[in-house]
Amino acid sequence: MASSSAKPTRSISLPSRLHPNSQKIEAQLNKLKTNWESSFSSKETPLGSDNILSGLADLAELYGSIKELIHSPSTQQALLQHHSRKVLEEALDASVGLLDACGTARDLLLRMKENVQTLQSALRRKAIGDSSIESNVQSYINFRKNAKKEVSKSLRALKTMQNVQAFHTLDVDHPLQMVITLLRELSAIAITIFRYLFVFLSVTAATKAKASSGWSLISKLLAPTSFAASERGHKIFNEVGSVDIRLWSLQGQLRKHSGAKIDVGMVKRRLKSLDVCVEGLEAGVDSLFRCLIQHRVSLLNLLTP
Repeated sequence: MASSSAKPTRSISLPSRLHPNSQKIEAQLNKLKTNWESSFSSKETPLGSDNILSGLADLAELYGSIKELIHSPSTQQALLQHHSRKVLEEALDASVGLLDACGTARDLLLRMKENVQTLQSALRRKAIGDSSIESNVQSYINFRKNAKKEVSKSLRALKTMQNVQAFHTLDVDHPLQMVITLLRELSAIAITIFRYLFVFLSVTAATKAKASSGWSLISKLLAPTSFAASERGHKIFNEVGSVDIRLWSLQGQLRKHSGAKIDVGMVKRRLKSLDVCVEGLEAGVDSLFRCLIQHRVSLLNLLTP
């Protein structure tokens, strides 16, 4: 997947004397960057939940490894010797923004799961033609509209975070500079993954006319242009969008053929698929949220020895 900065992949090289697992950390970061810069290089690649779930898992694993590096005596000594409080405070600010984004994503996924399961239950128990079916469908559609507003707000916040990623270069020795670079690149890739997660949760299939205006707003928030243009070129069709399409269609049929028997088999199948998808993403976001909290605690411990 192309990064929002649209720069070529650059490998980071950590001095092995910083920590025994430096090479492992280096490999994890470069793998994550490469995967996200290449996964969506083809315009035929759908924005799928599997890709995002994999990214969340890899990111959580990397945060675990970074925790070991931050706790290493050599890293702590280097940071304290060079009075790198400003760098740590910047990393702390980034951790707050990422925790906010992760918390919002977790809340959206939880409410989406609740809405999906409520609608599934309604379709199982009620006969088509019952007015409550249309009411439940409309409730889900209303949830989706409100969710897109929350997504837009989160994307604005992430865009602001990305704009302040232009950190000052410090006059420090090579090992410390590599730690600083690592923290900044880790934050940058986390921002990118969260942005794609929010796009996944908000954008419906591009074939739906109603989606065009919503995408126009989202694409502006995904600036720089290279990021937005890359995503517009892809098939924005996923488990979330497929349910939207089916429900819009079902809602139209219910209004047009009030009281008539309507087949909801496809809607049920799409909802089941989305339920499984959301459950997986929710677990991935929960795991990452815990890693982000631990990361913030590690940084706070450095500032308050």
